[in-house]
Amino acid sequence: MSQPLSYIHAEPDDAWSTYLAQVERVLPYLGPLARWAETLRRPKRALIVDIPIELDDGRVAHYEGFRVQHNLSRGPGKGGVRYHPDVTLEEVMALAAWMSIKSAAVNLPYGGAKGGIRVAPELLSRKELERLTRRYTSEIGLIIGPQQDIPAPDVNTDAQVMAWMMDTYSMNVGATVTGVVTGKPVHLGGSLGRVKATGRGVFVTGREAARRIGLPLEGARVAVQGMGNVGAAAAELFVQAGARLVAVQDHSATRVHEGGFDLATLMPHLREHRGVAGYAGGEAADAEAFWDLPCDILIPAALEGQITAARAQRLRARLVLEGANGPTLPAADEVLAERGVLVVPDVVCNAGGVTVSYFEWVQDFSSFFWTEDEINQRLDKILVNALKAIWDTADHHRITLRTAAYAVACERILTARQVRGLYP
Repeated sequence: MSQPLSYIHAEPDDAWSTYLAQVERVLPYLGPLARWAETLRRPKRALIVDIPIELDDGRVAHYEGFRVQHNLSRGPGKGGVRYHPDVTLEEVMALAAWMSIKSAAVNLPYGGAKGGIRVAPELLSRKELERLTRRYTSEIGLIIGPQQDIPAPDVNTDAQVMAWMMDTYSMNVGATVTGVVTGKPVHLGGSLGRVKATGRGVFVTGREAARRIGLPLEGARVAVQGMGNVGAAAAELFVQAGARLVAVQDHSATRVHEGGFDLATLMPHLREHRGVAGYAGGEAADAEAFWDLPCDILIPAALEGQITAARAQRLRARLVLEGANGPTLPAADEVLAERGVLVVPDVVCNAGGVTVSYFEWVQDFSSFFWTEDEINQRLDKILVNALKAIWDTADHHRITLRTAAYAVACERILTARQVRGLYP
């Protein structure tokens, strides 16, 4: 009989517990494959590394880094690297597991992985950030590679960080290996369309969901939590489709504008000030009041665990599009289902990023690159087909889209595990 992971002390509402609860709900729909389900509850590999760097003032500082490979049954690991002061092993494990589900849900030939460093990057100079990135890359170099595990950007990391990672790995192996990371600058083998891919995926899946429930995008009220790369890109596309952006919230402020924000002034403010605070448009609102605002579409695109059961009771949206990973707690899922609020789950809603990362990886191997229009067409087709398969499963079993997405993904993962068998 399998025992719980002894090194994990999960709280009821932490990310790893949320993931385990989601897996538990899908077991009745796995049939004979359920005998392999313990595979889903245990990461294949978890690496904790010490990252010593010399600061600009001559002091030596140590940071803790992680890289977790959750499941590699369907292909090499795939997942971002985040720099954040609250990064923990439990969080990285959950994010890696969600990458396993996400890749399988949209049928990409990847497993799931994730990485992170517990650091406040805004407190480091650019040179210190480079030293941190390069040392971290060297420390995890044992387990990453274009056929093993391919990192990508996540919270507080970007194309420049990926360029440093690629260069460090390449120097260590003695050859330029562009495919070791994705989300790189275009002139280093990055893909067109990658920067806005996750936000585009939120829009494409949201557009399809809105159509299915009879919600016209023209005039629809959209509220976005997290106006970073994902939230901002999704907001722009919804506004282009005729919707109104009526509420925005990030770490710095919450602002509301019933008539709809002017993106021509909001977006430059976000780029310059790295936050909503100080923007003159709309009215300031209390952070908790964000969850009471009337809207048609809510896009949580910040961090995990934002929609609690209490907040779910107060939401006044018809459609929730999960731009972030794990923003809705399991108890909140039940509340939203009871209230008839449709949730398009993260594992398909924000899968645009990993899908275009896959395109980048393929292009790097072939040294043949596609146009942005080709990228967007391929992305849209994959996400629309993935959502259709998940919706059909949900209708067949009369379950939520999240449970259906897990049913589709887990069946693919566990079928691969079963067919490959166990190495003696």
